[in-house]
This record gives sequence, structure tokens and C-alpha cells, in this order.
Amino acid sequence: MRIASKLKTYLENRRAIRELSALDDRALSDLGISRHNLRAAVEGRR
Repeated sequence: MRIASKLKTYLENRRAIRELSALDDRALSDLGISRHNLRAAVEGRR
């Protein structure tokens, strides 16, 4: 089950990154995120 859990988390993170990538720079700025650190923001490493 550990592999399934990691895969689920990975897929959820990819989806979140894809959705955030669709936003323009101004919307990302309003959220306090810059385009170059989307992955870190999604993974909680901000």
C-alpha cells in the first residue's frame, strides 16, 4: 500500500502543478507563488 499512497500523492501533485501552471503570472503573484517555484509550493517546501 505504501507504493499506492506515494503514486497517489505524486499524481495529485502533478495535477496541482498543471492547474497552477495554467494561471497567469499576476494570479500566481496574488497567491504568493512565482512560476519558478510551483513544485516547491505544491510539495510544501516554500
